[in-house]
Amino acid sequence: MSQLKKGALLSYANIFLTNIIGLILTPFIIRSLGDSEYGLYSLIGALIGYLTIMDLGMNNTIVRYVAKYREQKDFKGERNFLGAIMIIYFAISIIVAIIGAILYFNLDRFFGDTLTFTEMEKAKIMMIILIVNIMFSLPGGAFTAMCNAYEYFVFPRALNILKYLFRSILVYVILKFGADSIGLVILDTIVNILAILISIFYVFKKMKVKFSIGSYDKKLFKNIFSYSIWIFLFAIISQLQWKGGQFVIGARLETVSVAIYAIGIMLGTYYGAFSGAISGLFLPRATQMSVRNSSPLELTNMMVKIARFSLFTLMLVFIGFLFLGRDFIHLWINESYDDAYYIALIIMIGYTIPLIQTFANSLLEARKLFKFKAMVYLISLGTGTVLSYFFVRQYGIISVILFIVSSWILGQIIMNVFYYKVLRLKMFYFFKQLSKGLFIVFVLMLVSGYFISLISIDGSWIELVIKASLLSAVYLALLFLIGMNKEEKEYVLLTFKR
Repeated sequence: MSQLKKGALLSYANIFLTNIIGLILTPFIIRSLGDSEYGLYSLIGALIGYLTIMDLGMNNTIVRYVAKYREQKDFKGERNFLGAIMIIYFAISIIVAIIGAILYFNLDRFFGDTLTFTEMEKAKIMMIILIVNIMFSLPGGAFTAMCNAYEYFVFPRALNILKYLFRSILVYVILKFGADSIGLVILDTIVNILAILISIFYVFKKMKVKFSIGSYDKKLFKNIFSYSIWIFLFAIISQLQWKGGQFVIGARLETVSVAIYAIGIMLGTYYGAFSGAISGLFLPRATQMSVRNSSPLELTNMMVKIARFSLFTLMLVFIGFLFLGRDFIHLWINESYDDAYYIALIIMIGYTIPLIQTFANSLLEARKLFKFKAMVYLISLGTGTVLSYFFVRQYGIISVILFIVSSWILGQIIMNVFYYKVLRLKMFYFFKQLSKGLFIVFVLMLVSGYFISLISIDGSWIELVIKASLLSAVYLALLFLIGMNKEEKEYVLLTFKR
């Protein structure tokens, strides 16, 4: 089995473990910490998350440039490029320390009206630890990117699975012994640094990657930043998308509201992980197709193929959550987190189209056309986040996600026009091929899901599992009989035979 296929399987295994263990562990963490402290933990994590944008888009830059150098068999250029990346990451870590210090000394200004004295003291300690974590994580991520660029997909995904399992066990242990939110961030930092050291060893010893740091090439640095700056801007957008709401709520409301919003965001991002497992493997392929000047029809067909397989999974998750999500949240945590259902559902609605069009996103990166998308999303999501700040006290936390997702959908509409006009992708053809068979399945599942949701036994986990199993069985049968085309059926059957 190829690295690509093994990487895809491990990605799905990682998603499965992350989602299942996360769903099991999160209620335990909330009960151990309490709603307020869990909200504080989420708030500071969201704030420090903004420092991850200091990656400056280097991880994607590594994948794109190494794939290009390998396609052109320019090994000297590849070594010089990787050497330049290491110099840049050293500078980034210093900048992170400076920005982190500025945030630390201004924390009272941001949250002085909403955090208690005890919460503020804990927040400052967590900030220091997480800043150290980010200083190691950013350059450490470069080694994972190198594995992806060389199409060594198995190692980083296997390591990530082991890292998550190890971390989950230790989280349970330390909380059982009375650890608080500070203990959690210390644990996360230690586990993260260990995983980075293992990645470094693998890249140098197994992959035999070599750097050339001796010479300073001004033109190379200019080329790197001219490409990565727009990915950096898109990282800012990602933070607005997922963390901006928590920052707004933390500045305007109490930490319990942050906790509820954070749960909704977590469930929404779990939804996106199913698609990212496959699409994240195709940036090298998109780069190679661009270098070979593949036709718009070839590129569109590749995007359709990836999008349909992504949508097979996303449709099941969305329909299942639509009809069973509220019952799940009530059983999982409690009814006080009811708003998390609506937050997650709104995210899923807005997230579906960009998730199935990630190959177009890879084409933008491969062709250095990220600038337009970055600017469109920065303006739209920035506007949505700012508007949510002024309305959150009047309309509550649901208004925050509504403003953000509405602005996001507007950006998606603009980008689809861009794909059609600039990338010359055949977007009408794309949506036509995408919907073949699946639209009928979706309508039938809305009817089926409604009647399955009416089943009432005892309101327990057993009832929820029965409903979910029935819904999944009906969906899979309809998908195979109506939704899939002949090629997709053959691929699925062949995979099961293997």
